Order: sequence, then structure tokens, then C-alpha cells
Amino acid sequence: MQVETSITIAISLAIGDGRYDAVVPELIADAGTELNAVLLQAVFSLLYGAAFGGASLIWETERSLLRMTVTHLAVCSIATFPIAYWMRWMEHSLGGVLKYFGIFAAVYAVIWVTQYAGMKRKVRSINQKVNEIK
Repeated sequence: MQVETSITIAISLAIGDGRYDAVVPELIADAGTELNAVLLQAVFSLLYGAAFGGASLIWETERSLLRMTVTHLAVCSIATFPIAYWMRWMEHSLGGVLKYFGIFAAVYAVIWVTQYAGMKRKVRSINQKVNEIK
């Protein structure tokens, strides 16, 4: 599922009126029309994805896993924060900012742990195959 679709589903669930909102009502007001808001959100979603794509280069360096993880988390959260703010995916308040970073960190942690566990299983499987060959 695309990030944009996931975000719009989450926002629609958070609004809780039973409708699917392609964009938040505040963005429609900012952009003038729903179509303008959807187009704007599509462009900024591409930038959001590009930020994650560019940040993936961090994993290709030969540093500690902890340092790469912290650097990647910082780059991704800082690069995507303005987009989330401008697209009104978060409240424009201190509480909204804190909530955004809290949710971002929680989702990041779940994805990181899942990826780490999967890689660990693959390495274990490869090691077993190598030991069988010996």
C-alpha cells in the first residue's frame, strides 16, 4: 500500500465520520478546491517517498547499526516533518508536533524490529546451509 493511501485511510479513521477523505478538510481550505488539494498532496507524497529513498543510502555505510538507525530515523523524521505539517496530516500545535514525532517513532520502531527479525532469520538460515555443506 502506498504511503499516501495509508495516511489518507488513517486520517479518515481519525476523523471518524465514516467517510473516506482523500485529503484533510483544512488542506482543501488552504488549496481552494479538493482537486488542488489532492494534486498538492500527491506531489508532496512523492517528496515524502524521495526523502525515505534518499535516506536509504545511510544503510550502505559501514558504521554501527545503532548509529545508522539513529541517523536514518533523524533524517527521515526531520525531512518529512515539513511535509506532514504543510499537508495538515498533523495538528498545528506543540501537542500535534509531539504527537507526530511520537507516532512516527513508534511506527519506525515497529518496522525496524520487523526488518531486523527478518534479516536475523535469513542470516540464521544461510548459516545453517553453510554448516550443512561442511
